[in-house]
Amino acid sequence: MAPKPKTIISPPKPPSSRPHLFKNRMGLGAYIAAPESYPASVVIYYNADFVVIHDKFPKATVHTLLLPRSPKHTLLHPFEALQDVEFLEKVKEEVGKLKVLVAAELQRRLGSFSRSDAAREAVLNGDAEPEEGQAKTAAEGQEKNDKGKEPQLPPGRDWMADLMCGVHAVPSMGNLHIHVLSRDMHSPAMKHRKHYNSFNTPFLVDVADFPLGEADPRRIPKDEGYMRRDLVCWRCGKNFGNRFKELKDHLDKEFEEWKRE
Repeated sequence: MAPKPKTIISPPKPPSSRPHLFKNRMGLGAYIAAPESYPASVVIYYNADFVVIHDKFPKATVHTLLLPRSPKHTLLHPFEALQDVEFLEKVKEEVGKLKVLVAAELQRRLGSFSRSDAAREAVLNGDAEPEEGQAKTAAEGQEKNDKGKEPQLPPGRDWMADLMCGVHAVPSMGNLHIHVLSRDMHSPAMKHRKHYNSFNTPFLVDVADFPLGEADPRRIPKDEGYMRRDLVCWRCGKNFGNRFKELKDHLDKEFEEWKRE
């Protein structure tokens, strides 16, 4: 992933009435308050309005969290915070930037396995020459840019289509956070049914769906019973009922096929 900027941005000082940043559900507040104190392996980047971190317990190959730094919104329920149209637009813009980074990281990790990326990987590895109009190296790309031409690698897999993005209807942490992660659900940290269904039912609400209508059923997740739904493979649609161990074994196989698409 891209390294965090060297420019240090002074973190906002939390109000004295705010709960201790490092306790219980308020753990994300530490990253919001002082992102510069964490290494790039934890904090991916930050600016005056947002901090982006790697999820401490990732549920997929790449799993990031976007943390808004706005004191007005950080302790609100996401459904309430994202009703603010001006704030929502800022979040959507930052989510768009983060999705580009996550897709690039997913491609970096898995591109060598993907049939769709085979031609691109061959050029990157020096095993094939770029076609006309394509740049083989960064130097060549800069040279072509200087000549007004657009450098390109062979078209490959649309890794952006393999991403999910959203907020949970019942957040597990007190500070507002938006999940941006790969679709695969392949991780040792995905340990039980609740983990899986929280990302594979309408319990995860896409940021693009906001602002939500007043009658949107996702506003009352308990009534909808998302966590009690059958476990259904995100890729092939096979229903595993409540048999999480079988689903987990199945997802390992699906991951091997998915990364080779």
